[in-house]
Amino acid sequence: MTPPRPVGDRFRRFRERLAAEGGGDRPQAGDERQSASGAGAASGGDHPGDRDTASGDGAAGSRRGDLTVRRSAGASGRRGGRRTGGGEELRVPAAEFTSYYGRPILKAPVWKWDIAAYLFTGGLAAGSSLLAAGGQLTGRPALRRAGRVTALVAVSASAVFLIRDLGRPARFHHMLRVAKPTSPMSMGTWILTAYGPAAGVAAIAEAAGVLPRHGPLGLAARVLPPLGHAAGLLAAGTAPALATYTGVLLADTAVPSWHEAYPELPVIFAGSALASGAGVGLLAAPPAQAGPARRMAVAGAALELYGTHRVETRLGLLSEPYRQGRPGRMLRAARLLTVGGVAGALLGRRSRLVGALSGTALLAASVLTRFGIFSGGVASARDPRYTVVPQRARVDARRAGMDLPSGWADPPAV
Repeated sequence: MTPPRPVGDRFRRFRERLAAEGGGDRPQAGDERQSASGAGAASGGDHPGDRDTASGDGAAGSRRGDLTVRRSAGASGRRGGRRTGGGEELRVPAAEFTSYYGRPILKAPVWKWDIAAYLFTGGLAAGSSLLAAGGQLTGRPALRRAGRVTALVAVSASAVFLIRDLGRPARFHHMLRVAKPTSPMSMGTWILTAYGPAAGVAAIAEAAGVLPRHGPLGLAARVLPPLGHAAGLLAAGTAPALATYTGVLLADTAVPSWHEAYPELPVIFAGSALASGAGVGLLAAPPAQAGPARRMAVAGAALELYGTHRVETRLGLLSEPYRQGRPGRMLRAARLLTVGGVAGALLGRRSRLVGALSGTALLAASVLTRFGIFSGGVASARDPRYTVVPQRARVDARRAGMDLPSGWADPPAV
């Protein structure tokens, strides 16, 4: 007679204890197994064929018992993708994407609201310089003046926000010791260095009209207009790089929803810059001189709406942070304000009040777009799901493309 197996004894004791705790009204499946084993022994258990027959009878008796573990409708009989050793079908909860000690897998950006404000003011400065250049080349002094003054104010605010984030003004100076084309931060520092003085000289040149015509100030009054003309064109030439480099800077990080949206972020920021510059023109210039501002509003709105639609639909799972929660509400509001601002600029071209309302809507939309993109990226960095799921999808796609075995190069479980 073969000795009883330890696994079978433990399973039998488990069944007996389960029946005893249930009140004794359930049949003892362990007794059926014992009787089946006894029948097998009595019929000559030394022969392998007899043992198989007895085992089959015991299994049949177990299937007839009420204590048979049945496969539930929602359970697949696997724990974490594997069948348990006892052959039981277990119901397990869905996997939760957590990490060690509750910490996120990816360190979220330490940037605060001042960096989101820096994104807006940089775009506003770039758009205002383009607006000023348009007014300068088409003979519209109101547009030129409003664009130059706004550009100087906006770039000064950008410098304040950037230095506030860096902690010390000397850090900005230290970044000028090297020019690294592969670093968006290094290139952005040099772009600001080239743009800031040009925008400042162009804005100061607007004061030439109030200076006296004689003496040293009279000389300055004669020199400033041509100097401001050249500086305004230089600022406008640098403005596209200033408007878009922040999008490249965000996409160059490891934040999932920023990094995956690298084709769209520069487009969104360029459109937002044009729309904000157009808003300045609609607010400050009379309707007769606001033609370039209206055209800028249409172009900026087209780019901004196209880019935001792409990041909300193209990225799959990584589009969720841009559609849900606070970022989603801000981007939806920005979309409505952009459409309303463009409609008012085109339909109310003879009304100064409608133009001012349209310009205000475009400026508010630009603010909400920058803060929405910023908040969406931060939200994607805080949730491990947006890091783990795309990584697993890339591994599966690579495995399928290389025709690798199914168990090869499995990503670590979370």
